[in-house]
Amino acid sequence: MADQSVSGSARRVLVLQGGGALGSYQAGVYDALQRCGQQIDWVAGISIGAINAALIAGNPPERRVERLKEFWLQVTSGLLPAPPFGGEAPRTVFNEASAALAAAFGVSGFFTPRMPGPLFYPPGAPEALSLYDTAPLRATLERLVDFDRINARETRFSVGAVNIRTGNFTYFDNARQKIGPEHVMASGALPPGFPPVEIDGEHYWDGGLVSNTPLEYVLDEQGKDDLLVFQVDLFSSRGPLPRNLMELAEREKDIRFSSRTRLNTDANLKIRKAKAALRSLIEALPSDLISESHAELLSELAHESAVTVIQLVYRQKPYEGGTRDYEFSRQSMLDHWAAGLENVERYLSRPGRSLDRLVDGESAVFDPGWNPPAGPSSPDPE
Repeated sequence: MADQSVSGSARRVLVLQGGGALGSYQAGVYDALQRCGQQIDWVAGISIGAINAALIAGNPPERRVERLKEFWLQVTSGLLPAPPFGGEAPRTVFNEASAALAAAFGVSGFFTPRMPGPLFYPPGAPEALSLYDTAPLRATLERLVDFDRINARETRFSVGAVNIRTGNFTYFDNARQKIGPEHVMASGALPPGFPPVEIDGEHYWDGGLVSNTPLEYVLDEQGKDDLLVFQVDLFSSRGPLPRNLMELAEREKDIRFSSRTRLNTDANLKIRKAKAALRSLIEALPSDLISESHAELLSELAHESAVTVIQLVYRQKPYEGGTRDYEFSRQSMLDHWAAGLENVERYLSRPGRSLDRLVDGESAVFDPGWNPPAGPSSPDPE
């Protein structure tokens, strides 16, 4: 695959994974990309990634970071003061207490506990199907997101959800349908916490139940455009062996929510390389060994536009445990946002890294906290 510049013609795509409170890392990544002058043409998300996607696509470029900040300040709490001194143990206690507060009392502008609880409602009632009410989220989306702008298709917008009745994965895409707050909420309706969302007579749950990263959809929908994909992951597929039950819960969640991400990325890029090999083979074949019709068919099958995937992976801190996706403290939000900014800057500071000179089919994975074990090095060690 030839080295090529993608700066002028490729569509910039932002792919945002689900991960609850960790989503402020994605906001920090977007903040950094905007500072680098990267104009996003298409944003696709799952769960909290869908909410961030709506805040981006539903606002003019000059107001997107402002709206992201407004949302994340709204949904995070500064009630508990951060520990006045450093160390892993005090911060672990602070984070666990913050997560317990969110679970008990809800999150401002996002969700509130059901009072009375779901067991007090008759079977089949909407209130019987979740622990929390997400009406505050709808009000927040209506306040911060201009859905007319999303539906004007200035930026392509795609969010994934699961049809409860069929179990099938569904994407709501402004290229095909009118988008409203309900489509964003459906993508983030994670049971049993959040209620299913009804759209056109069907009910939907969080897309992360099937696939937590919308990269495969983006590549399937690519068409003839060259793509530069910024894939922002909140759970790392790599990590050390757990030492206790807290680390066990943390590692299990990482594996569960990142399980298909690397598989889909590797599988799609392997197909691209196979098509490139087929193109080279067709060009090398003597004309008398292949008919014109067969050559046309094989050339059509082998055609592929250029794609580069830059995968930025959040690496949790030692004090973050299995509750980190619903730990909505103000301090953690600021830490996650800063990590997103820093990781883009660190990625670009590495030798040979540039957003203007990339190789078709390249998958550049940047996981800043991963230290590979001793042994043969990977093609792109994090």
